[in-house]
Amino acid sequence: MECNFSKTRGGPNDIILDGQTIPTKDVFKYLGSFIQKDGAIEHDVNHRIKAGCVKWRSASGVLCDPKIPNRLKGKFYKSAVRPAMLYGTECWAVKKQHSHKMGVAEMRMLRWMTGHTRNDRIRNEEIRRKVEVAPIEEKMRENRLRWFGHIQRRPMDAVVKQGDMVQVPGVRRGKGRPKLTWGTVIEKDMVVLGINENLVLDRCE
Repeated sequence: MECNFSKTRGGPNDIILDGQTIPTKDVFKYLGSFIQKDGAIEHDVNHRIKAGCVKWRSASGVLCDPKIPNRLKGKFYKSAVRPAMLYGTECWAVKKQHSHKMGVAEMRMLRWMTGHTRNDRIRNEEIRRKVEVAPIEEKMRENRLRWFGHIQRRPMDAVVKQGDMVQVPGVRRGKGRPKLTWGTVIEKDMVVLGINENLVLDRCE
């Protein structure tokens, strides 16, 4: 792999690789996800929605076929389309507007699958019942808690464990309301489900 970076040496905090300065970016793509300088996830949310839509369009011949039962369409959707939308979401410090945006995008696809539009005045719950697809917000919560349990079960010297506990020296929190963290989201998830950390750690439950 070749990386065409600038050969101009930058400041003392710049990263130099083989004599080339790695440029500073506000947003960059890494392992299929978009990382933002400010720690937000808006770019990645939009990217996941687009990825899901691309998968859906490629399979629309099956998903929109009126001859195929809705239940079978739902199974196909959950195995072929949803994974593209959920990739990496277990690591998001997700806010309500992010979950809502993902849910709206999914409902649009589910309605098309069942041959309905919003003008038909059919409730989302009824559409989901037809295709047997639970809200994507619930699946995102399930994936977060599964990942949390995986991290907690790892030994203290594991890289994933160290990354969860890392603190950057000399960095102070800015003024105003603190940013939403992944740990806070996990705490809220457990409150919503009425469970504790011990239950999350038990894979058998």
